Amino acid sequence: MKYAVAIDVGGTNTRVALVNERLEITDRQQFSTNPENPGETLSKISEVIRDYGEKIVGVGMSCPGPLDLIHGQILTPPNLHGDWQHLFVARELSTLTGLPVYLNNDGNLAALAEAVAGEGKDYRYVQFLTVSTGIGSGFVIDRQIYQGAHGWANEVENTVMWEGGPCHGTILPGGIEGISSGTAITTRAKKAGLQVKHAGEVNDLAKSGNEVAEKIMTDAKSHLANFIAGIYNLTDPDIVILGGSVAIKIKGFVEEVEVLVKSKVYEAQRSFIKVRKSILNEDSGLIGAAYLAFSKEK
Repeated sequence: MKYAVAIDVGGTNTRVALVNERLEITDRQQFSTNPENPGETLSKISEVIRDYGEKIVGVGMSCPGPLDLIHGQILTPPNLHGDWQHLFVARELSTLTGLPVYLNNDGNLAALAEAVAGEGKDYRYVQFLTVSTGIGSGFVIDRQIYQGAHGWANEVENTVMWEGGPCHGTILPGGIEGISSGTAITTRAKKAGLQVKHAGEVNDLAKSGNEVAEKIMTDAKSHLANFIAGIYNLTDPDIVILGGSVAIKIKGFVEEVEVLVKSKVYEAQRSFIKVRKSILNEDSGLIGAAYLAFSKEK
């Protein structure tokens, strides 16, 4: 049996998994990421890979963006500093392991997993959006990630939907992540004086009749629906799959968004609108990374 290695480098932790050609995770390891020194983290990754001892066809790797997907380079992620910045990480890890390494972002890899093993496995054109701490995205055509001319396709978080609207971090005012992400929902609620810890609590207050919470949740769902309707008008996917904590954990969120999307497109399009909740767990990025490596095997 052939195997691929899937790697998810985060600002806090790094996960490494051994995945067989049936896309089953047979081993997984996790350790802390050194956010300043990539050499330490990459050395640990290579040690894990060496210990596997299986026939490995390649390595799929997810790192925080922004990324240069054409050249396998990390650019300026907010949670990785020092020598991580502008690091040609795919080349560095390939040198350490002697294996081909394919870099992509978590949104694209989760989309790929959905297309091969999730809600999108029966469709050709699969759009994925994660609605969680941030807003991530990926678009897959015939089980191939669509990256665009420069590798920036589906870096959607800064798409301005509301002129002068809310923002956080480096997100532009009114960017979709600044309106519809879990962080945005919670931040707006706290600024308005609500005592909440996460977006689910804001939604609970909205359902109980709190007008401030209702406005925040309405904004989040409505602007996300506007954004998804725009996707349908632009690329006409077979299905849009929503993952992430907001979409998965808030009861009725995905269904409400789908109804809103249908109200924002031509009547003739409505029968084609499918907005579905992800059925994959937090391993979707690892599954997508492994499939990416398998798909590159010559």
